[in-house]
Amino acid sequence: MKVRCQIIATLLAGALFAAPLSATGGAAYLAPRGPGGKPDLNGTWQAWNRANDDLEHHAAKAAMAFREGPAGPVPAKEVVALGAIGAVPAGMGVVVGGEIPYQPAARKKRAYNQKHWLSLDPEIKCYQPGIPRATYMPYPFQILHNEDALFFAYEYAGAVRNIHLTDPGPAPIDSWMGQSVGRWDGDTLVIETTGQNDQAWLDRAGNFHSEALRVIERFTPTSSHTMSYEALLEDQKIFTQPWTIRMTLYRLVGDDARLQQFNCVEFVEELMYGHLRKKPLD
Repeated sequence: MKVRCQIIATLLAGALFAAPLSATGGAAYLAPRGPGGKPDLNGTWQAWNRANDDLEHHAAKAAMAFREGPAGPVPAKEVVALGAIGAVPAGMGVVVGGEIPYQPAARKKRAYNQKHWLSLDPEIKCYQPGIPRATYMPYPFQILHNEDALFFAYEYAGAVRNIHLTDPGPAPIDSWMGQSVGRWDGDTLVIETTGQNDQAWLDRAGNFHSEALRVIERFTPTSSHTMSYEALLEDQKIFTQPWTIRMTLYRLVGDDARLQQFNCVEFVEELMYGHLRKKPLD
């Protein structure tokens, strides 16, 4: 019996040490080749985390918006009827190092954003999400590429971005999704995005940036169904130093591995324009 246990232990240890490194970093994983001999990233992907609620580590709480109650903060009247549906689940955080390095004035601005989340978060009004937020919103996105083109389509608000494969120079105008330029670094797709406006947020917790934001994303296949995602954010107007977020993206499979329509602009018409009715609703 003792000998049998030793044999089993040895086999298990051997299996663990022989496991491909792709489970922890992708170093040993060779992705299937696609267009031009590069890794084939074509497919529908989604992040399964709480980053869109708050990039930093956070505990569960009753709501995203609060007001003062008789014995402490309570959910704001606009969301109290949602109950547990409007609550915020806990998240481990995706910021490398744990904390976003805000400048003092910018940290105060984030606190203001948090306090006024219901009226300020652009997601509520169905504005374009910007980069990197589009990646980890609770909606899938699709990558389509060949040797000559690279295109990202997002379910949320029908957002898209066409990735330039040759640098066209500075973005001619700031926009919600900015201007993206892609290149390959071995098996890693690297995309640099600039030219975003200063209106997009990074999550529902009020984390934000200015129009000076520069984002460098790295997409690295780690298995047939997972991909490592990193984004370096640099904004000298808001942060004291560049910082990085890191997470895993998952390839969707089966009949639901496709984008659905979520053209939410029409869903917020009452919110944004209902007060303009000749007789506004109660």
